[in-house]
Amino acid sequence: MSHATRNVWAAGLSVFAGTMLAVVGLFQLLEGLSAVLDDDVYVTTRDYVYQLDITTWGWIHVVVGLIGLLIGVFIVLGRTVALMAGIALAAVSAVTNFLFLPWYPWWSLIVIAIDVMVIWALSVQLSRTP
Repeated sequence: MSHATRNVWAAGLSVFAGTMLAVVGLFQLLEGLSAVLDDDVYVTTRDYVYQLDITTWGWIHVVVGLIGLLIGVFIVLGRTVALMAGIALAAVSAVTNFLFLPWYPWWSLIVIAIDVMVIWALSVQLSRTP
């Protein structure tokens, strides 16, 4: 593969990862707002180790979502430091959604899968950054 082709792929991965991180951030923001605005949106379970009030979970998702949205925009704008921040935030997002599994399992699994794709794409891009 030529150097020019690799640069195009790297740029494409960066835009993909930044866009996906921004989308996941938006998803988390909306998920959090749903919990903050109406406690009855999610079904709570008994005897879960990480039992927090649904409003608390909502605020956690709002904060992680807003930060993800901002970092995603900075990745698309080409900020190198945003690549590392994006990897860290995608990891935090995956853990947050793992802990949120009892309330909304399918959605949490989808967000975790997207976070893994973002981590992979940002890692590839970071390894190609001089």
